[in-house]
Amino acid sequence: MSIEMIPTGTAPLDDAAAARRKAFVDAARELFFANGYAGTTMSSIASKVGGSKTTLWTYFPSKEDLFAAVVDDIVGHYGAALQVELPLDEPVVDVLSHFGNVLVNTLLSPAMLALYRLVVGEAERFPHLAETFYDRGPRRGKARIAAWIGEKMVMGELRMGDPMQAVYHLSGLCQSGLYYQAVLSLPEGRDRNRERVAAEIEAAIDTFYRAWRPETNG
Repeated sequence: MSIEMIPTGTAPLDDAAAARRKAFVDAARELFFANGYAGTTMSSIASKVGGSKTTLWTYFPSKEDLFAAVVDDIVGHYGAALQVELPLDEPVVDVLSHFGNVLVNTLLSPAMLALYRLVVGEAERFPHLAETFYDRGPRRGKARIAAWIGEKMVMGELRMGDPMQAVYHLSGLCQSGLYYQAVLSLPEGRDRNRERVAAEIEAAIDTFYRAWRPETNG
């Protein structure tokens, strides 16, 4: 199962236009992270690249469109969890352990942490930004793993229930320790080595499987 990127609805750009578009996206990402969404203007983005607002508007008619492009760019580079294989012929614990490790290591990347903080910080004033972020990243990932969990329920390898509810439990467990600390920039969240992530994921999957393993009689 794969996740298709949201189509742009435009014809492919030539090399020069593609490079120009990327420059605008890179500049927007830097300014959004530094100044927030509200504190970043289209003029400041155009100025940083060295072009005019008119040129910027030919690529992105609105700041919201540009924000969506920034999200897509980051998810494209760092959204490894959206692409990880989810084989149905392998044990539940093995697949979820691999998925959980990829997920959390991906979320701990500086760009993903910065994007999440930006969205949370602006969500109340600009709820559409949170919707854009959620649709392009978390919603895709959750739908994908929910489909796999649903198949495993039918196969009798997990107890029957709401697959999406199981996904909420899974993601909550995987993100309850180091990731939560890292989002808040707590001192204990600065040690992000893979060994620590692996230990947390092992405990998370063990807890998840105890709750969702097949029911037995007696």
